[in-house]
Amino acid sequence: MAKRGRPNWLDATKKGQILTIVSLGGTRAMAARFVGCTPRTIRNEAQRDPEFAAALAKAADAPELTYLQSIRKAALESRYWRAAAWALERTRPQRYAPRRPDTITFAQMRRFINELVAIVTEEVPARYRKRILQRLTTATGVLQPPADCENPSTG
Repeated sequence: MAKRGRPNWLDATKKGQILTIVSLGGTRAMAARFVGCTPRTIRNEAQRDPEFAAALAKAADAPELTYLQSIRKAALESRYWRAAAWALERTRPQRYAPRRPDTITFAQMRRFINELVAIVTEEVPARYRKRILQRLTTATGVLQPPADCENPSTG
């Protein structure tokens, strides 16, 4: 029995062209224009064809990997030290990225709250202190260091 419904508009050649464009850093919209379809057609084909969807996801990551390899290669040469600095700023921003003067770090916020707890403990009458300290403890528990903050006690 023959397959019913619309035939797949994207043949193997067009899928290959789309994957090439995306792997070079092009957008799906650009690839769609190139092969003569719409981005929706690409999205629908990816939903119907898991193999194409996986290849499309892999192609989308390819430019990033190429750029990272270029930065790493440049960073190995001391005259291109800025490439190494750039990579550190972006991969370890808590340690290497410049901060705006009006921002505070996780560690600074934690120290501030600890100081606030000490002030409340010393200055607030006992009958109010317990509730205030419970609320500050809850507030402190909400603070979590960013995933890339290796040592929350520094910074």
